[in-house]
Amino acid sequence: MQPVNGVACIAGHWHLRRDAEDLAWLTLDCVGASVNTLSAAVLVQLADSLDQLEREAPRGLIVTSGKESGFIAGADVREFDQLSEANDIVRHVEDVHRLFARLEALSFPSVARVHGFCLGGGLELALACRHVVAADEPGTRIGFPEVLLGIHPGFGGTVRALRDCGASVALDLMLTGRALDARRARQAGLIDRAVPRRLLDDAARYFATNRVTRRRPPWTKRLSLRAPLRAAIAHVARKEVAKRASPAHYPAPYAVLALYREHGGNPAALYAAEARSVAHLVTGATSRNLVRLFRLQESARSGGRERAQAWRVHVIGAGTMGGDIAAWCALRGCQVTLTDRAPRYIAPAMRRAHELFARRLREPHLRLATRDRLTADFNGDGVGRADVIIEAIIEDCAAKRALFADLERRARPDALLATNTSSIRLEDIAAELRQPERLVGIHFFNPVAQMQLVEIVAAAATAAAVKARAAAFVCAIDRLPLAVASAPGFLVNRVLSPYLQEAMLLLEEGVLAADIDAVAREFGMPMGPLELADTVGLDICLHVGTILAGAFGGEVPKVLRQKVEQGHLGRKSDAGFYAYRRGRLQRGPSGRLSIARHELRDRLVLRLVNEAVACVRESIVGDADLLDFGMVFGTGFAPFRGGPLHYARERGVAEVRAALSTLSTACGPRFTPDPGWEQLT
Repeated sequence: MQPVNGVACIAGHWHLRRDAEDLAWLTLDCVGASVNTLSAAVLVQLADSLDQLEREAPRGLIVTSGKESGFIAGADVREFDQLSEANDIVRHVEDVHRLFARLEALSFPSVARVHGFCLGGGLELALACRHVVAADEPGTRIGFPEVLLGIHPGFGGTVRALRDCGASVALDLMLTGRALDARRARQAGLIDRAVPRRLLDDAARYFATNRVTRRRPPWTKRLSLRAPLRAAIAHVARKEVAKRASPAHYPAPYAVLALYREHGGNPAALYAAEARSVAHLVTGATSRNLVRLFRLQESARSGGRERAQAWRVHVIGAGTMGGDIAAWCALRGCQVTLTDRAPRYIAPAMRRAHELFARRLREPHLRLATRDRLTADFNGDGVGRADVIIEAIIEDCAAKRALFADLERRARPDALLATNTSSIRLEDIAAELRQPERLVGIHFFNPVAQMQLVEIVAAAATAAAVKARAAAFVCAIDRLPLAVASAPGFLVNRVLSPYLQEAMLLLEEGVLAADIDAVAREFGMPMGPLELADTVGLDICLHVGTILAGAFGGEVPKVLRQKVEQGHLGRKSDAGFYAYRRGRLQRGPSGRLSIARHELRDRLVLRLVNEAVACVRESIVGDADLLDFGMVFGTGFAPFRGGPLHYARERGVAEVRAALSTLSTACGPRFTPDPGWEQLT
């Protein structure tokens, strides 16, 4: 592309130039960052660019990204802390509304040229352009993830999404935070054209040089903006949202529905209400806590620096965990070999893998390519070629020790030797290794395809380079690594076990399972502790509980032993603390609680929090922030509360210690406040 009359540049993040067809190309390339975000500086410079465009009036405008990673990831969440006053936020949002309105009102065609991610504020900017074209490739993701940060679109997205897509699509995107690929975004009405990456420039030029009618939803979808239908649609949508989130815990989706119901047919009123609503949410506790977790999540991801490597993975053990680890690695682009004692053990894992691929991959050729990356390896030939060898056999220390002694001889010297043990110390597994520094724990959680956290377990002997490569591998397969020390139960299982066991003790005291779980859900847990135990497997709970009782004292609840002895192992056996019919939980009756709800809540939650304090004191994890991160992403601990230790600080450390002391007197020494409370501020 040759500039005409020289190159006009806006110094900094935005770069503006004209080509031989008199098209202006406005490129965002945020200085010193790997992704584009709409920081205050970026928005100021966009205004300067629009000044120049309005003066010089090119034939058309193409807005694009200079980052290979994608278009624009959204607002700069690092600036959220600077927005503490609602009135200041309203003014900032209204300034952006006016800025995007200028982009929308340009006298010549404007086109957003999208590749990679186009999310949140990035999508709101794209929708302010007259047209949007996007690359039809796996990396393109288009959506409004703001609800995951406790807010909703605030830069005019509520208005433009409803205008372009109608209520059903727009509300679904804003209420769920899910992202669409280019083809689905085209079907939804978010974009005008989805084309292969090589044709993206041509598509952008076409829309920039031709007076093409702006996309509009069909009249049937436009009816959804009429007042009578808005009330009915919002009512139905609210019922669906209530199944997933409480308005007391997650106000953002309910705010979206209120905006739509009250102002969906009046753009001017909706812009004004959007600004006030998002200002209220940004200053609320839920958004503050979710943004904090988002930053911790991004920090964890930043540890992976070897994403471009074509990882070759060998998994030993084709049970539920091993088979699902192998399937996930193949889905994320790794070449995977899976072995077990005999072919009959591998076949079920391959079937589950193919089911996963069918659910996750729409295109037949992608499913076929992914299947080809997963190979049943009956003889274990993949050991010698693998970059990562993951052991996922039975939780027996002697068996694991013997296996790794054999693997050390057969594996490449630079291969990662990783165990997926959930509770056994690495020092015990590595006892017969000549180079114990090679062994690392890469501990996945079940179900592998849903749980984002992976514990990177290191013994004192584990080499720093080995830990770093393990973290890089976990990032490469789109999971969140958390470094933890080698100790019984590591972090997640150790902190979770007292919580589950306290629920079982309450059950032994006569409190009904449905009531115990209901109180936990009221607190904000995604499921109650007894349902969670059934999901994990009561045999696994017993195994981990026995190890932890041996290491730290205490007893495993009698009801847990009885259930396992009866063969009632939870969901997988259709019987546990609940009955299951064709995989569906039969919750059972509720009753009148024999103890106060707040006491029941504290017995569950404060045992978990107290154990979390002990783990920080013992340096099982680096600090309190990392512990909160691990418990939210590893167990689903109420995200809107920011993690167990953040919850304790918000509630008041002194108050929590006093509550523990009261429970210790009433219920026993298991509630004795840990000495680590002295350091928690």
